[in-house]
Amino acid sequence: MRISSRRLGVYAVALAFAIVVNFILPRLMPGSPVDAMVAQLGPRATPAAVEAIKARFGAVDQPMLWQFVDYLKGLVTLDLGVSVKYYPQTVVQVLGRSTLWTIFLVTTAIVFSLCVGVVLGAVSAWRRGGRFDTIVSPLSVIMISVPPVIVALTTLFVFAVSLRWFPVGYAYDPNLDPAFNFTFIGSVFAHAILPVLTLSPFLIGEFQTTMRSSMISVLGEDYVTMGRAKGLSHLTVMFGYGARNAMLPVLTNLALMLGAVFGGSIVTEIVFNYPGLGLTLYTASIARDYPVIQGQLLLMTLATLGANFLVDIIYGFVDPRLREAA
Repeated sequence: MRISSRRLGVYAVALAFAIVVNFILPRLMPGSPVDAMVAQLGPRATPAAVEAIKARFGAVDQPMLWQFVDYLKGLVTLDLGVSVKYYPQTVVQVLGRSTLWTIFLVTTAIVFSLCVGVVLGAVSAWRRGGRFDTIVSPLSVIMISVPPVIVALTTLFVFAVSLRWFPVGYAYDPNLDPAFNFTFIGSVFAHAILPVLTLSPFLIGEFQTTMRSSMISVLGEDYVTMGRAKGLSHLTVMFGYGARNAMLPVLTNLALMLGAVFGGSIVTEIVFNYPGLGLTLYTASIARDYPVIQGQLLLMTLATLGANFLVDIIYGFVDPRLREAA
């Protein structure tokens, strides 16, 4: 699948803009990593100690242009600085631990929601105006409208605190040592159920609504009528002829929703004390850990751009007509 040079140019401009904003934004905030470290030292902050901290965190009193050059050098060498809260760990080490948990959580929620939402949307369109459609479609609108924080607090209180069906928080049982065995893996999935269910209602509602609208227009095409005339089963026509060709708008919506998904994961991880990027961003903000904040914002931007790029590639396999258009 070829990607047009125009599309690649759009991604390059978006990445350059994100890099510049990511550099400027933390520097517009009050204080600096040096100020935070000096405040932690208290009376131990001797002039020699302050100079050592400046040398370790970068000379923040340099001209902005030189700071930007050092920042670009750090991006090329994956040197995003040192964490204030988790000193002497680097930002790459801190984010490396959190990224894996967020990827697992977000990917699981998207795959689950995509399967459920596409099936519900296809069946709703196939039975348009029927009892199934009149129940599922309004319910999808409600799921889209409810903020993730409300869903998170509700599921936490009902299923973890009141009923005690699931763990209250964290990614696995703290009494277990990470290992590749059924006990540890089962604990990981048990702790992920509520966070995934928190992220899923919004996604399921979006996928169902988009799939239903796209499917309705597809069902009027000639190839669907031909499939029915051949005497094919309803499931074959519905999914083999209709749903397959109605998936493009769903993939487009998925690419556009990635920012909202990451935003919802931040709230979810904070509520469930899940050790992903959301909880790391929250603790870094409380501790004024600007290097971690800066690194995480850049990482989330790269993840969003990368996912959109991947969707562009998948488009060519879903709709072969786009291969020539690229």
